[in-house]
Amino acid sequence: MGMPEAQPRIANVAAAPDFDAMHFRRTLSQFATGVTVITTRASNESVAAGAPPFIGITASSFNSVSLEPPLVLWSMATRANSLPMFRDGTHYIINVLSASQLDLCQRFATLKGDRFAGVDYRLSATGLPILSNALAWFECHNRSRYDEGDHVIFVGEVERCGVLDGKDGPLIFQGGQFTTTAPLDL
Repeated sequence: MGMPEAQPRIANVAAAPDFDAMHFRRTLSQFATGVTVITTRASNESVAAGAPPFIGITASSFNSVSLEPPLVLWSMATRANSLPMFRDGTHYIINVLSASQLDLCQRFATLKGDRFAGVDYRLSATGLPILSNALAWFECHNRSRYDEGDHVIFVGEVERCGVLDGKDGPLIFQGGQFTTTAPLDL
């Protein structure tokens, strides 16, 4: 019987990446994600200066965290102009987009100015926009925020939520393209 092989020592800190940012981004793109629009209220100062009353951004970083208490998370780039409104606000809405809402995804990702102009929505219990025909929505208390790398991770405690029983599937982003789900023939 031979001696057992020594196990390699694992450092307490991460090793430097052995890849560049483009390779990392391409690798991440293989993970399919749902697409959401996160909405909140603009600051009083912004509105007084003529800005629209609501802010909305497209995000694919949404995920569940906990059932008890009901927690979800999403992240936003630290360079985003609307970061202060989300960081400082008490509540936000996460709207899960359906496959038929690609136009809303693109509008909230790129349009400058009032992204809500001409968009159908209703107000939540906290007075925030819930987009019409979203597959699901989560009204969240802005529980905690974590600065990590070039993003801020938001953890929201869900106070209210809803689901639309529609025939549209979810809007999915994967490999740099938008798609939707289809059942597998098993």
